[in-house]
Amino acid sequence: MMRRTLGNSGIEVSGIGMGCWAIGGPFHNDAGPSGWGEVDDAESTRTVHRALDLGVDFFDTADVYGAGRSERVLGRALAGRRDRAVIATKWGWRFDEATKYADGAGETPEYLRKALDASLERLGTDYVDLYQLHIGDLAVDLAAELLGTLEALVAEGKIRAYGWSTDLADRAEAWGGAGAHFAAVQHDFSVLHGAKPEVLEVCERLGLAAVNRGPLAMGLLTGKYGAGTQVGEQDVRASGVGWMTLFGEDGRPAPASLARLEAVREVLTSGGRTLAQGSLGWLWAVSGATVPIPGCRTVAQVEDNAGALEHGPLSDAQVAEIGRLLAA
Repeated sequence: MMRRTLGNSGIEVSGIGMGCWAIGGPFHNDAGPSGWGEVDDAESTRTVHRALDLGVDFFDTADVYGAGRSERVLGRALAGRRDRAVIATKWGWRFDEATKYADGAGETPEYLRKALDASLERLGTDYVDLYQLHIGDLAVDLAAELLGTLEALVAEGKIRAYGWSTDLADRAEAWGGAGAHFAAVQHDFSVLHGAKPEVLEVCERLGLAAVNRGPLAMGLLTGKYGAGTQVGEQDVRASGVGWMTLFGEDGRPAPASLARLEAVREVLTSGGRTLAQGSLGWLWAVSGATVPIPGCRTVAQVEDNAGALEHGPLSDAQVAEIGRLLAA
């Protein structure tokens, strides 16, 4: 079973994690839907249990996912199983659990402590393994003001390590060398985004874990979506927000993304892998720092993803071939 370590924290996790955004269900902000549509809490619980049974022990969520619902569902699912799991969650966005509405940032040290205590209550635990700043573009000087509080929380035993969820290389580098327990950067990374983004290079240079958000390109790399498919109105992929490049405003996959997928499908599915398994194997092959966290909300999804652990990384030759095909 493939294992990886979260930076210099000493925290060992399965080679893939389970992303828990979708199990939070619907929530929204001024830009529109922020969740992945309706979800069945009982199936979510079965999915968490199945993940553990298959050796997947790293669970990534955020307080804002479902406006608290994801953390509550995960906490209930891990009741009596907490010692088998590594929990990562995030803070930074204010929200109302009753209205399922997210509004504004909470970037102060005072809000950080308040948010952590609320997450601990929802998760039903007295500590979080990896606590991540969720404001990807927070100014570096404001982020620096959080380090003292984060280190204090480590000393108090409330968190074991911390990280930053950001796609900006300068933010990924900002805490490097300044925070003793800075262990990971979570960033958007998949085979459809190329081989060596700047954030990954920072992680490798600083000895940080690269926790890969969107490793299956928001579902495109499962093979489930094609030119004729469309996600629902309550799905963030139909929101039309500026960072949503994989799907159009109508909720249909972007033609350019589908074309890139078709170019590499044969290589990714070689050796008996499913498309998702090959996509995860590519991430492992590209860097020893990567820890992909594909989102799951059904048992079938987590079983498919966990199957990648048996196949392992793609070969160097396969990675090179994919690079050639995508550059063509």
